[in-house]
Amino acid sequence: MKISGSRAFRHLNSGCKFLGLSLLSRLLIKAFFFDIDGTILDSATDICSSILAACSLAQKPEVSEGVLRRYIGRSLAETFAEIYPGSSENEIERLCLLYREQYRERAHRGTRVFPGIQEMLAALPGLKSTATTKSSATTALVLELFGLRRHFDHVQGSDNGRYKPDPTILLEAAEALKVRPEQCLMIGDAPVDMEAGRRAGMLTCAVGWGYGDRAELRSWHPDFWIDNPSDLVAIAQRLTLR
Repeated sequence: MKISGSRAFRHLNSGCKFLGLSLLSRLLIKAFFFDIDGTILDSATDICSSILAACSLAQKPEVSEGVLRRYIGRSLAETFAEIYPGSSENEIERLCLLYREQYRERAHRGTRVFPGIQEMLAALPGLKSTATTKSSATTALVLELFGLRRHFDHVQGSDNGRYKPDPTILLEAAEALKVRPEQCLMIGDAPVDMEAGRRAGMLTCAVGWGYGDRAELRSWHPDFWIDNPSDLVAIAQRLTLR
């Protein structure tokens, strides 16, 4: 179900912002789908450092970390193709390979769980899944490493070469959890998360603590906007099947 009509922001007591209370209050959310990098994990240091190392090894011009942060959440091949237009398919493939080697070597040493995420996941009712450009296997390992795996009913990564904003992984996760798309809320920090959620027919929630450009995020008119993980619990208490 898509939200239509007035999109004027209103406020919950918790401080989160949402749109169209009269309509949304009649909806019921059964499942929450989470992006990982920039939403659950503060992983920019490891990701950007691995990209920069790969570019250096491939003797490509250096790119600033500020530019790279905006690409977090998108596929590697797409990222390298946009950063280095005109690169051949073989060059892009080599950059992706070098990145993966560097990322494995870093072993998530520079990655942290965002403040409040553990508590939010523990308090959040309903079903929970990931929806990330990482592979499902890598996602499961990372969640275990940071003590988060127990909070998720399903781990969904991008295993078929189709990445957000393609909605495929969101629909696969919904099928795995046996819920309809309109009963799901996609939570993420990047425009691709909002677009994927819209295309899947899900509600969307933008988070303000990640790496996505805020103006771009707002252009997708997310159904919810939160600046603190606890705000999501407030939403769930009003709009979750129990």
